[in-house]
Amino acid sequence: MTWTLPEPMLSSPVPEPRLRPGWAAELKWDGFRALVSVEAGKVVLRSRRGTLMGPAFPEIVAGATQLPDATALDGELVVWEEGRLAFERLQDRLQRRGAGAARAADQAPTHFVAFDLLRMSGTDTTGWPYRRRRAALESLFAARRLTAPWALCPSTTEEATVREWLTWAAVGMEGVVFKRLDSPYQPAVRGWQKYKVRDTTEAIVGAVTGSVGSPSGLLLGRYDDEGRLQYVGRTTTLARATGNAIGSHLTPGEPGHPWTGWTFSAGWGTRETLTVTLVQPELVVEIGVDVARDAGGRWRHPARLHRPRTDLAPTDVPQMATPP
Repeated sequence: MTWTLPEPMLSSPVPEPRLRPGWAAELKWDGFRALVSVEAGKVVLRSRRGTLMGPAFPEIVAGATQLPDATALDGELVVWEEGRLAFERLQDRLQRRGAGAARAADQAPTHFVAFDLLRMSGTDTTGWPYRRRRAALESLFAARRLTAPWALCPSTTEEATVREWLTWAAVGMEGVVFKRLDSPYQPAVRGWQKYKVRDTTEAIVGAVTGSVGSPSGLLLGRYDDEGRLQYVGRTTTLARATGNAIGSHLTPGEPGHPWTGWTFSAGWGTRETLTVTLVQPELVVEIGVDVARDAGGRWRHPARLHRPRTDLAPTDVPQMATPP
């Protein structure tokens, strides 16, 4: 019977980073989830949703010669650039092929951070408990002396180490993933847990989706060090009652609005643009954001609205973060 890559095991969010007895923790990376297998010289690099990504990441395919035959790994594709994880570099790589992909691999090489072993020299390891799979993965890296593009994801059972990891948000580490030591690898099952580092901060409402009186979403801005209002992200969809409450504080944008003529993307990986209405950049809101930012300092994931801060002026809001 031909062996094929399984569906990836998944995780569910938890509200606090508590490492319980019988569990291990791993770093959560800001990258692309990927599974890779090598058999008889054929390399398959697949995304979480099943997209074949080998042509876009030739350095990973070439690096598979370091792995034993009939071996498969689960992990994360990452690019490390100027002291931080650069998700936008990965995003740019997806559509590249041939010579373009090879040039991109030279300019900003991708690494595969392995965190699970699915097959080892022909033996399916998904039924093994995590602690056994982890030991075998560490032995694989040591015995084969794996080098770039391969990297081993750190794992710990020490609470102090988890607390230290949670301070690494500035370089793009998103949080931690918790895995039960005695758990097998369960394809498509949310048997792991994840905690994402989030921060509470403020931003200025510069535009909305939906109506001004009852917006369905807010487009957020911050001033840069030259006094220009820059777009930094948007909120998740607002409940109707929340939109009504926010709308009571908004006024339509006037001529000369700093975002006049701008277009805003509906999200990463899409060319779709949002239909927005400009509002006067006067309302400050408190939001919850995670640590993932693009190279320009914008929040890559939608923010969660906490409350309007009518007690604050736009000048009280922190300036737009300068990329590291």
